Amino acid sequence: MTAQEAYNAASNGGLNDLEAVLAICRRHRSYCVIGGLAVNIYVRPVYTLDADIVIAAAKLPLVRADLLAAGFTVHDETWSLNAQKPGSDLRIQFTKDPRYQPFLAAAVPGKILGCDALVASLRDLVAGKIFAWSDPQRRLSKRKKDEADLIRLAEDYPEVRPLLPEELRRQLPGS
Repeated sequence: MTAQEAYNAASNGGLNDLEAVLAICRRHRSYCVIGGLAVNIYVRPVYTLDADIVIAAAKLPLVRADLLAAGFTVHDETWSLNAQKPGSDLRIQFTKDPRYQPFLAAAVPGKILGCDALVASLRDLVAGKIFAWSDPQRRLSKRKKDEADLIRLAEDYPEVRPLLPEELRRQLPGS
């Protein structure tokens, strides 16, 4: 069984849903994947059922309409537009946080579970993970996952260590 087949089976069709969402994003051009799926581009993959995406703010209403037309259930939250196919375990979140909009300019091509996608640059991905890790309103378990992602990135890419808060740098060997 390939990684793609395993992911699709474990997420109840999540890979198919991810492919559909990425196709919608490509039609609207200015987007990038952030969060755990993007981290998995840079370091050894860790399983996640969340797909976090930045899209040009002006395109969000068009993406919403395309998601609905493709059979996704869509609902708005304060900081995100969330989408999910009925029966699928993959949760798609388009961030509305304006701090992520500059990430679009530096997005790089990558492969997510075999799917072509634009992903946040390493530097932007670290910045986004720091935003998430330092948000006191996020659940502790989510912040700890963000912390682990930051440490994983810093272990494989020592050049990002200076970007990390001191509290995280102290945890790294040789710091």
